[in-house]
Amino acid sequence: MSNLSTASITDRLSSLGAERWQVHFDARARAQAGEDIIELTIGEPDVPVSAHLIAKAHEAMLAGRTRYSGGRGEKVACEAIAAKYAKRTRRDITAANVLTLPGTQAALSFAMLALVEAGDDVLVPDPYYATYEGTVRATGANFVPVPMSAENGFRLTPEQVEAAITPNTKVLLLNFPHNPTGAVLTAEEIAAIGAVCAKHNLWIVSDEVYEQLVYGVPFASAFDNPDLAERTIAVSSISKSHAAPGFRSGWCVGPAWFTDAMQGVSESFLFGGQPFIADMTVEALTKPDDTAARMCEKYQRRIGVLLDGLSGSNRVKPLVPKSGMFMLVDVAATGVSGAEFCRRLLDEKAVATMPGSSFGAQAHDYIRLSLTVEDEKLVQAAKRIVELAEEI
Repeated sequence: MSNLSTASITDRLSSLGAERWQVHFDARARAQAGEDIIELTIGEPDVPVSAHLIAKAHEAMLAGRTRYSGGRGEKVACEAIAAKYAKRTRRDITAANVLTLPGTQAALSFAMLALVEAGDDVLVPDPYYATYEGTVRATGANFVPVPMSAENGFRLTPEQVEAAITPNTKVLLLNFPHNPTGAVLTAEEIAAIGAVCAKHNLWIVSDEVYEQLVYGVPFASAFDNPDLAERTIAVSSISKSHAAPGFRSGWCVGPAWFTDAMQGVSESFLFGGQPFIADMTVEALTKPDDTAARMCEKYQRRIGVLLDGLSGSNRVKPLVPKSGMFMLVDVAATGVSGAEFCRRLLDEKAVATMPGSSFGAQAHDYIRLSLTVEDEKLVQAAKRIVELAEEI
């Protein structure tokens, strides 16, 4: 027996990784073995990356844009991202406010490492995206779920935030438009939540990756509120807006003094990015592109397809999303948990979904369905969900 050991971070994260996606992995393995599985697990857009973005990346590689980049990222990309937020906020945002990073997940992770440590508390609305707990616990800080209410459409309230604050609270992690519920907050709701954060001197980290996938309601951000801007870090990417998750192009935008401090953290893990992807990102942010609009049209139509299909049983209750590419379905009336329903749905009906429990305690009675498959498959999936609900 070896006396060698690992750092405590491995213990903190030991149950927060692949286990939450086990149904997805099992479904993929069965599909590869030849089974006909309807996969509704992950948020991988079924719209292709625009040809002009692929062409730009290819052109940049051929032009030799494959060398080292600076620790903050390519200047042209930082400037394009800054211009996006300057236009959105109507404030003076420059490249000094921006760090480019490989995707929103990396941006979140480095922002947390720069903000909190052991002994600090981070508030996270529950339900929450599956990686958030690991992102917080990796720093040594305490992950503090803030229960949201299904009766309120899983929209965070100032009272819920206030009730969760402790003397050690340092950060509120917001994700609106929200995954997995599809909830959206108004500017007024965010301002009220921000007022609580200001009262207790909290940072706000705002994950805005679904900014362009909202349905019939305006997008709002704490970063756009001038009263909250100096305490808000916005993170995003082109993964959802431009259907380009594999390119790992993301960023962090915040006060210049904070991005200066965070740069030292990010550089200890990675140094810069790929210049050809930076050029592609500039193309994405500065040239016309209808990818998000096409996805919105598809996903809104598919929401209707699922609502129609699931109407055949009073034992399943879909939650209509206002954003994103997922739908939560309440299966509590079947008498089994979302996790058990999810497993049986795969084993008995060959439909792969995500258990709500992968997204926090408040989603225990739910399963999450992805909208990123053809309408016909959603029709079949809804039929099988209803069949299982009635059989149970």
